[in-house]
Amino acid sequence: MPLETSEHPELSIADARRQARIDLAAAHRLAVMHGFNEGIFNHLTLRVPGTDDRYYQIPFGLHWSEVTASCFMEIGYDGTRLAGEGEIERSAYCIHAPMHRALPGAAAVFHTHMPFASALARLEDPHILPIGQTELGTMLHTAYDETYTGLAFDPAEGERLAGVIGDKTVLMMANHGVATVGKTVAEAYDRLYYVERVAQVQLYAMWTSKPLKFLPPAVIDSTISNFKTSAHRYGGRSNADWHFSALKRILDRREPDYKD
Repeated sequence: MPLETSEHPELSIADARRQARIDLAAAHRLAVMHGFNEGIFNHLTLRVPGTDDRYYQIPFGLHWSEVTASCFMEIGYDGTRLAGEGEIERSAYCIHAPMHRALPGAAAVFHTHMPFASALARLEDPHILPIGQTELGTMLHTAYDETYTGLAFDPAEGERLAGVIGDKTVLMMANHGVATVGKTVAEAYDRLYYVERVAQVQLYAMWTSKPLKFLPPAVIDSTISNFKTSAHRYGGRSNADWHFSALKRILDRREPDYKD
């Protein structure tokens, strides 16, 4: 049966799984390049194409700069290692498996403690403010988890987070970090990239101690409407696909072994 991926609309299951591994490896390497990783922790996972009961996860202990397409384990939604070798990080399973299972649009689930988004999540009011164009595009897709519950060692936490994010694709996690979801690696990574940029710019603006210039409601409404109608403007591809393709070209020059 042909499967659809972000850049390859019709692939066999075997080819789709190979491409999925390559894209997920690229996301890990790019996260290091962009400063999104935190030691050997945090998690970028992807539902195995053609399945509805398992996802790809790296073995615990790998630095994201070491991740390659062949290193991923397949983890069942029940926590069983179905393929590959290595230790299953408990919090990755407890957050990601329930979100993959509960959210139809969450083929990819990316969770990081990247610095600017995590700093924003530690404020009493962590909301993205309508002070710029990129902020409006991100606000449109963002949900807020107001409650940090401690280490995620029970799948009930992933179920709770799935309920909080609902039909949104970005989750600001109070006192914690951020999660993004997408139908493809490209979508989830693009959202991760832009929520970090938005948080960085907002914090920079706040640090000046000058009054913030909020956009007028009419401009907010018209801009959000434009965002909703321009998702596949160029060549029938999403902006996320274009962005991720460009980022992978950088990796192809700098770190081509990510495809191994």
